[in-house]
Amino acid sequence: MQFRDRRQAGRDLAERLRILREEGALPRPVVLALPRGGAVVAREVAQVLEAPLDVLVVRKIGAPFQEELGVGAIAGDDPPLFDERTLGSLGLSEAALAETVEREREEVQRREQRYRRGRPAPDLRGRTVIVVDDGLATGATARAALRRVRRDAPERVVLAVPVGAPEAVELLRDEADDVICLQQPSAFMAVGLWYEHFGQLTDDDVVQALYGPPVGPAPPAAGRGG
Repeated sequence: MQFRDRRQAGRDLAERLRILREEGALPRPVVLALPRGGAVVAREVAQVLEAPLDVLVVRKIGAPFQEELGVGAIAGDDPPLFDERTLGSLGLSEAALAETVEREREEVQRREQRYRRGRPAPDLRGRTVIVVDDGLATGATARAALRRVRRDAPERVVLAVPVGAPEAVELLRDEADDVICLQQPSAFMAVGLWYEHFGQLTDDDVVQALYGPPVGPAPPAAGRGG
């Protein structure tokens, strides 16, 4: 079943997380969005949980001959995290990707400056950190994000997404204390297929999600249950 858009997906995800918080499973939450796509989803989650919202910028490292084919990811100033099996199958080495890594690291820094407006990264010590994206395909960027978050000594780390490939969800259960995924379709293919509207977001969209005025509840989707 498709979500209408990222906002509706965020509201659905927020409801699941609200129940967990009422049960005491999410003490002192802070929400970290994986921009760009995760920012709109995370805004809804943070609003319902009445939790601080910030970003964790992660960039996919693409193969030189096909940028959309991810072979790893990079978060913050951490070393790149590569999928060794994919590298081996493509005959690539980490050294061959040094230029790509440097370019993506520069983009991480640019986006962090743009989105944070000079604010420091949030203090995650002792907090429940809820990492939010709009979906999981391979899980490479989410894995890099979760490992980055662990460095900051949170009390608990939760990955929350509206939809994900079952294989990626299982892979990431070893990286987070809990993984919340509303839908795990067996014929996954791509994140965008599970949204009726899945337009590309801009830096301005992310800034609006982070700093825009509070929004009211999303209208109900025609033909969809909650």
